[in-house]
Amino acid sequence: MSEEAELLKSAAALRAGLSKLNRRLRSQGESPGLGTTALSLLSGLYWSGPCSASDLAARVGLQPQSLTRTLHRLEEQGLIDRDTDDDDRRRSTIVITESGLRLLHRHVRTREAWLADAMATKLSPTERQLLGMAAALLDRLAEE
Repeated sequence: MSEEAELLKSAAALRAGLSKLNRRLRSQGESPGLGTTALSLLSGLYWSGPCSASDLAARVGLQPQSLTRTLHRLEEQGLIDRDTDDDDRRRSTIVITESGLRLLHRHVRTREAWLADAMATKLSPTERQLLGMAAALLDRLAEE
């Protein structure tokens, strides 16, 4: 098999494995009343800071018009605030609140605890060490 064919085969296996793991992680620690979109929005605000709805939509890969209801629900639950722009009252900046941060951190810790437990029970110490090295490589691949 050529080097290119081997790379394509490895890339397909890696993508499939990451997708399967991502689905398993998403199923862990679901927050009542919050879906994947709401958690993605909170995460986007956490990592990138306050922004407009259109900027937030771009960060998480969604259409701005699809966020209206989710943002309204997050605001009603006290997980985000909207600060109106003094120069243009039609624009607002969305900010994650302390409650939103606590919920997001709790959600992440639940998923990380599940993953740590799965690693401890399903992988040997050598495999866990290899996975740690692979994590650093995945970070490099994900860099823009």
